[in-house]
Amino acid sequence: MIRPDLSLPIPADITAAHFIGIGGSGMSGLAGMFLDRGMRVSGSDRADSGALRALAARGADVHVGHDAAHLPDDVDAVIHTGAIWPENPEYVRAKERGLAVIHRSQALYWLIGGRRLVSVAGAHGKTTSTGMVVTALRQLGTAPTFVNGGVIADLGTSSGTGSDELFVIEADESDGTFLLYDTSVALITNVDPDHLDHWQTRDAFYDGFVRFADEAREAVVISSDDEGARRVAAALSHPNVLSFGESEEADVRVVGITTDGPVAFTLVHGAESVTAQLAIPGVHNAINAAGAVAVLLTLGYALEPAVRAVETFGGTARRFELHGGERGVSVYDDYAHHPTEVAAALDAARTVVGGGRLIALHQPHTYSRTREMFREFAEVLETRADHTVVLDVYGAREDPVPGVTGALVSGAFEDPSRVHFVADWQEAADYTASVARDGDFIITLGCGNVNLIIPQVLDALKAPPAAERG
Repeated sequence: MIRPDLSLPIPADITAAHFIGIGGSGMSGLAGMFLDRGMRVSGSDRADSGALRALAARGADVHVGHDAAHLPDDVDAVIHTGAIWPENPEYVRAKERGLAVIHRSQALYWLIGGRRLVSVAGAHGKTTSTGMVVTALRQLGTAPTFVNGGVIADLGTSSGTGSDELFVIEADESDGTFLLYDTSVALITNVDPDHLDHWQTRDAFYDGFVRFADEAREAVVISSDDEGARRVAAALSHPNVLSFGESEEADVRVVGITTDGPVAFTLVHGAESVTAQLAIPGVHNAINAAGAVAVLLTLGYALEPAVRAVETFGGTARRFELHGGERGVSVYDDYAHHPTEVAAALDAARTVVGGGRLIALHQPHTYSRTREMFREFAEVLETRADHTVVLDVYGAREDPVPGVTGALVSGAFEDPSRVHFVADWQEAADYTASVARDGDFIITLGCGNVNLIIPQVLDALKAPPAAERG
């Protein structure tokens, strides 16, 4: 991977930009916003996707595969993700030509251009929280520009160019780039130490969040429930901090949560209280909604209209997203890739599955996280799912590590009858379908490419259960 060098100069004027890794949800959104501004856009990604095809339909020059020949002659800036390697031929050619080569966060900084910025950060929940804030602001009659890490279901896009001064982003703490932005309102969903390959120590991770929050121009909105967030809040010197959560000390307090289907609850702020019901399940989403409402309060909206606006949020892609069903078995996908996120996804699914069982199809993400957290993943999966199928590790930007496979997770189960490790995807799909029965939910879990196994699972479910085949 390439660590972002935020000291590199950003061109004052960009008329043509080339994106290396243009198919990712964040990168494709950025590319779309460059197109919105009338710029020439080109780019490449290692595989074809709907995002590539959509950009091509809008006039972008996109390529499948990386090749130095894909770099146009007239490009002003080359924008890359941290997931590419220094040997990438387009990256190498851009450096040889002396072009401005910048990280995607710097391209986003250039797009923001000094507007009033709401930055949403946190180890978990930031994509959903960003989507809630954007959806609510639009419902309240504003037109913010936004860049999210996932597609907002009701909008069908992860980014959009608005006409108002507000700009809302999902700010990435994984590589420290959230410190680049000139944030007005900072929302911190939680501070669960992760990405220590970049931060090295937990103390450095916490200190990064303290700096991010204290540099916010107007306000800080931060969880009162999360242990790490409380540690950060205690270290803040910011004069305007608004907390949210179930804690009795929360400024925007969540009470009376019910989880029979879509989550319902009451939000209390000062002497006011407003009941709410979301269109999506899960206690964690009640907490996310409280954070989004708190942001709206700092922007000047009253509690009642803020709650009603957040209620309209319909979810984001790859967050408990239903993909279909066969013979009474529903197949969902969720982006969860950390034990805390997996627990939240399965807990939310449990509230709506009724008498059915939860079958988790888990793809560990990165060798470093798997090596560090395989026991935690096993504990969460074993206690919250009825059965788990574990795939092999999705390495992302990392090289394979000897001995680190999905078998680490399955081997840490106390009851081996409740887990099955299989590296071959077709075998995994067939096995998952063979154990599923009417009323069950199958849930793919991971932020790699595990969602691509869903068509194989649905096809496998079309075959009758083994008992019916005799």
